[in-house]
Amino acid sequence: MTQPNAAAPSASDPGFPVEEYRQDFPILSRTVRDKPLVYLDNAATSQKPQQVIDALDDYYHDYNSNIHRGVHTLSELATDKYETSRGKVKDFINAASDKEIIFVRGTTEGINLIAQSYGRSNLRAGDEIILSEMEHHSNIVPWQLLCEQTGAILKVIPINDAGELSMDEYKNLLNERTRIVSVAHISNALGTVNPVKEITDLAHAANAVVILDGAQAAPHTQVDVRALNCDFYAFSGHKLFGPTGIGVLYGKQALLEDMPPHHGGGDMIKMVTFEKTLYNDLPYKFEAGTPYIAGVIGLGEAIDYINNIGIDRIGNYEHELLQYATEAAATVTGLKLIGVAKDKASILSFVVHGIHPHDLGTILDHDGIAIRSGHHCAMPVMERFKIPATARASFAFYNTIEEIDKLITGIDKAKRIFK
Repeated sequence: MTQPNAAAPSASDPGFPVEEYRQDFPILSRTVRDKPLVYLDNAATSQKPQQVIDALDDYYHDYNSNIHRGVHTLSELATDKYETSRGKVKDFINAASDKEIIFVRGTTEGINLIAQSYGRSNLRAGDEIILSEMEHHSNIVPWQLLCEQTGAILKVIPINDAGELSMDEYKNLLNERTRIVSVAHISNALGTVNPVKEITDLAHAANAVVILDGAQAAPHTQVDVRALNCDFYAFSGHKLFGPTGIGVLYGKQALLEDMPPHHGGGDMIKMVTFEKTLYNDLPYKFEAGTPYIAGVIGLGEAIDYINNIGIDRIGNYEHELLQYATEAAATVTGLKLIGVAKDKASILSFVVHGIHPHDLGTILDHDGIAIRSGHHCAMPVMERFKIPATARASFAFYNTIEEIDKLITGIDKAKRIFK
């Protein structure tokens, strides 16, 4: 059996109390098929600390009510908690104002909102939208729909064999017809950390608007939207140790002011008659209907939890996990890494010769190990590397070296089965 020979991380943050943090996540103590759970599917969704779970329970148990509309005690309490969370998000990504924070269902809805509000209002036939070859489907399909609606044209930045963007090709794609550049901050399929500040600066020099898909970045690295100078930034709560069904769209206030609403209904209006509707101020213009109030409150608690640890400490520890896993994977005969960029986040995508990723995932599950197998909603990436799918292990700060060792042992077991 192959044994990993990489050294365990300890140098940069020897005091990182991973076992202590693990105690905050109830699900990590459960078993799967009579084996301790090894959860390595964090890029799909992260687990939730008790602090977040309690916040959801408290809302429904103690002050369940609608927001913004009521003058009674429960409504005022729910509204205060909801808007306090908006302020936490603003500070977390260093936005300039609460008005720039729009609550949506997730990254997918955020990008669709931009496409159908900003895009429909500003793009014309012949205008160009630049994406990258490594995008998640949620940053491809909305733009394809917009192109069908407006006659705009998609252009694609290619990636090299390491899974890195070709910046020279990107520069060549930019021209006077470029209106939108929309790229992932971090690739969900490869783990590549893209040079988003440089991408943004080059796009702005061409008078294009920049959207960053931050679904994989927000849980792992410091996001400062003002330093990045992006025009829009979207991320999902459920990857950020918060509830499912809640996310954030950041947009520069001047752009949001000029954009029409994406949905119509309650709370996004000031006045309605059958002749005319006056829309509400930001951010409420884009938050029609009763929102996921508990989810917003839970997201605020997740941000508190992350801040108490420190996003930089989280990122450093996860980088050490990734380095250890990468070196351990290199000892496995027949294993090929897909995505070996110089700058990567905590995602390890790979294929094993003679074993379909779905079969590998099933065998690992019998040992309680949860990974993701498939195209990861990034089929163009699979086409680029001429493979049907990959196995993907993705790490969070509550994962351990011992869990990576179990992953490597499980892969060896699968190789013996398929030998």
